[in-house]
Amino acid sequence: MEISRALILAFFVLCGPVVHAQTKPKTPPVDRTNFDNCIKGLSGCDISALTSEDLTQVAAASKKRNLDYCMDGSALCDPTRLTSAEVQSVQSAHYRRNLEKCMTGSALCDRLLLNDKDLKAVQSSWAQRNFDKCMNGSPTCDPLALTKEQAAAVQTEAGRRNMERCMSGSSVCDPVRLTPTDAASVKAAFLRRNRDRCMDGSSTCDPLLLTHFETKDVRLELQRRNLSNCQNGLANCDPLALKDTDLNAARTAFRERNVEACKRGLPACDPSLLTGPEMASVVAAFNDRRTRIMQMKKPANQ
Repeated sequence: MEISRALILAFFVLCGPVVHAQTKPKTPPVDRTNFDNCIKGLSGCDISALTSEDLTQVAAASKKRNLDYCMDGSALCDPTRLTSAEVQSVQSAHYRRNLEKCMTGSALCDRLLLNDKDLKAVQSSWAQRNFDKCMNGSPTCDPLALTKEQAAAVQTEAGRRNMERCMSGSSVCDPVRLTPTDAASVKAAFLRRNRDRCMDGSSTCDPLLLTHFETKDVRLELQRRNLSNCQNGLANCDPLALKDTDLNAARTAFRERNVEACKRGLPACDPSLLTGPEMASVVAAFNDRRTRIMQMKKPANQ
């Protein structure tokens, strides 16, 4: 018994500090919101609440932000806070940005800041862009800035574009700029387009510009088209323009369409035009249709 009591007492003595340590309340985490605001340069920063170590980190972060602003050319940059080495880096970055603007033709380019080497490169780049604009017929082209060779190339390209416009019948064609050879080609293209319009029956056709052989071809094409319209029963058929043989062919086609319309019971059917055999075929078609309908209506067991 005495041994058992000794063991129990020893157990409580050993476990007591462990239980006490487990029940001890945890220390709440330190609120670092103000420190984070100061590090990020936010307006909610309270400098007076920072420790000396925190102030050192906040000051370093502020200097880095200012350097980044200056490197990016931001209006938030404060150049008085920069070191000598940082001033040189910022000036180099500013020079590179200005050079890029000048090379791309930006209106924000300041050529006075460029050295002689870069100024020549910028001038060469601008001259090339101006030449490209002139070659494309851009209104912003400056022809006075072209070299003799460039001006000749631009004139050749402008003549080619004008030739294309004239060949396609564009309203902006300038026939005065055409050479005699080009003018002959443009006239031939114009006459071909007029012939095609006449062949298509266009209202813009000018028959006075057709040659004798073209006039014959156009008449034959119009007769063929009119015959096709009459045979198909189109509204723009002109029976008075048909020859006797064509008129008979058109009548035959019309009678065939009329018989078919009567067989199908269409409103276009004119029974007064049916002959005896045609009427018999129409009656047979109706009887046949009625028989099929009656068979469909019969019950399945009959």
